[in-house]
Amino acid sequence: MANLESSRRGSRWSLKGTTALVTGGTRGIGHAVVEELAEFGATVYTCSRNEEKLNKCLNEWKEKGFSIYGSVCDASSPSQREELIRQVTSAFNGKLNILVSFSFSIFSFCICILC
Repeated sequence: MANLESSRRGSRWSLKGTTALVTGGTRGIGHAVVEELAEFGATVYTCSRNEEKLNKCLNEWKEKGFSIYGSVCDASSPSQREELIRQVTSAFNGKLNILVSFSFSIFSFCICILC
């Protein structure tokens, strides 16, 4: 289950009931963002080009008690982005609150908070 620190965070800040998509969430800053959102209670969907790394991260997050889902996707491919959107739409019943994209290059980064 989530650690004590996350339960203390939840007493002041909560993302419970919100959904988030974080592209490139299996390493670096993207990985940290996935974990932070999950610690605050968000249900998170992430993607990675590397299936082995994605599965390893998903298993680690499951052991921590986080609600995180994911799929393999190369976000530079239009057809794979379209499939990712279909998967996220299905997983979240069409509701997406937060989008964080780390996918295209080290120089591109986007955060959107949706209502």
